[in-house]
Amino acid sequence: MHTVELSIYVLGGLVLLALLFDFMNGFHDAANAIATVVSTGVLKPHTAVGMAAVFNFVAIAVVGLHVAASVGKGMVDPAVIDQYVIFGALVGAIAWNIITWYFGIPSSSSHALIGGLVGAAVAKAGTGSLIASGLIKTVTWIVLSPLLGFFLGSLIMLLVSWLFVKSTPRSVDQWFRRLQLVSAAGYSLSHGGNDAQKTIGIIWMLMIFSGHIAMDAKEPPHWVILSCYTAISLGTLFGGWRIVKTMGQKITKLKPVGGFCAETGGAITVLIASFLGVPVSTTHTITGAIVGVGSAQKMSAVRWGVAGNIVWAWVLTIPASAFMAAIAWYIGKQIL
Repeated sequence: MHTVELSIYVLGGLVLLALLFDFMNGFHDAANAIATVVSTGVLKPHTAVGMAAVFNFVAIAVVGLHVAASVGKGMVDPAVIDQYVIFGALVGAIAWNIITWYFGIPSSSSHALIGGLVGAAVAKAGTGSLIASGLIKTVTWIVLSPLLGFFLGSLIMLLVSWLFVKSTPRSVDQWFRRLQLVSAAGYSLSHGGNDAQKTIGIIWMLMIFSGHIAMDAKEPPHWVILSCYTAISLGTLFGGWRIVKTMGQKITKLKPVGGFCAETGGAITVLIASFLGVPVSTTHTITGAIVGVGSAQKMSAVRWGVAGNIVWAWVLTIPASAFMAAIAWYIGKQIL
């Protein structure tokens, strides 16, 4: 990647735009972390959001920077990256997030950003600018993460049902009201750990391009890591209430035991992906886990029509955000 001296205003503006995306990621995806614990009545919405925000930030000490490296260096040829590509990627992702938030659709902020990066890079340099191995790994996990969430959610639900087969419904409810606090915290930690790193990767790219850090740097400056984790935590704190209802009650009715199983299955899936350096969708994962929990009880417990509409949002996210990013790239060329 060649380095270019950017004006402090352009560089600062792009960093702020990236942090705005990160804030919106937390705002948009807060529903993933809190929908189950709110819908089961274990926590009040504002208490749940506060807890989720804290554990989003705590992830900084637990999860490494594998995902940031994948986004920063593993998707698009570094030689293609410039201020226009980064501007286009961020604007395309933000635009798609706003549209899906407005309509209450739990789409993936992660895949909106990846779609944005792909769209802006292709608009500049064609499909040859893409790194196939990194994109194939990401696309594979688009399918794998909800399936793994589904499998783990249903498996944990069946295991819990077997372990508590002789317990009264009242005692099960009391146990899992407490345990769901642990599973919700675990899911929030995994969410922050995977999603904050995507923005770290974008700013990392920008800092390399502008010559502020070396191409072979093992990690970005500490201020980048801290500011990204702070931004996503603040976004979560403000919450995306339109989506909570869809995630928490429209897919299937959840009790505390089901909420615990879904969050635990989702958290395990996201943490596995984070340590493998894969930028997965926390939205896909928790939805798969919720559907798995519902279907483990009985197939009719899942509102498959609602789940189907969410799948359509997943299918559309990368091409839609890529298209918007390509337009934003062209606009950026005129104004930056």
